[in-house]
Amino acid sequence: MAGDRRISLVLPAYNEEANVTEAIRRARSVAHRLCSAYEIVVVDDGSTDGTAACVEAMTEGHSDLVLLRHPRNRGYGEALRTGFRAARHELVFFTDSDNQFDLDELELFLPWIDRCDVVCGYRINRRDRWSRRVIGKSWNYLVRALFYVPVRDIDCAFKLFRRSVFEDIDIESVGAMVNTELMVKLGRSGAGVVEIGVTHYPRTAGTARGASVKVVTRAVLELARMYRQLHNTTAGAAAQPSRVPPIA
Repeated sequence: MAGDRRISLVLPAYNEEANVTEAIRRARSVAHRLCSAYEIVVVDDGSTDGTAACVEAMTEGHSDLVLLRHPRNRGYGEALRTGFRAARHELVFFTDSDNQFDLDELELFLPWIDRCDVVCGYRINRRDRWSRRVIGKSWNYLVRALFYVPVRDIDCAFKLFRRSVFEDIDIESVGAMVNTELMVKLGRSGAGVVEIGVTHYPRTAGTARGASVKVVTRAVLELARMYRQLHNTTAGAAAQPSRVPPIA
């Protein structure tokens, strides 16, 4: 039975023609089961394939699905910012459109959002290619050395927020730095954070871009640009995160 919760599910997508239809189907199924009201906001970040056409085909007869389009590829951070700004409901969840997460595990997050401001997933067993795992682990070590980051898996694309947290922060990153900026700023604001382990699956269609030279270079440049702004964040400035035992 759907709970008395209203949620906006934000799905950034860039050239995910092979995945986005299934991603929407899964999001719709879990939101209908768990929430009293919902919307699915797909942000097409300048895709050059049939991503937008796939989403448009699924909007017919469904007012719960919103397609927002960037005329060109602006970056992951811009896609999330567009989605967050468009979200209308009190809870905001985001995940990628590549179907590497089990959206049914959102059910584990909902009871915790009643007690805190942010519920973040961490990948119990990351199932990406070795190059992405190495880059991801190196990035986590780097940002945790530079800033107080209140989560262990900074770039895990499975996060649930109270929409009110976005009222006090401004997201400036346009690329992959966005998760770091978001969580550092939320940590500095004193937001309550809970971490829950989630299942991660290998990508079965489409092309991963997180380890591309362009994406990594943009993230490093944004990190350098924003370091002075964020470096004063300390562990004492925010509530310590709570960790929920991994899924059995």
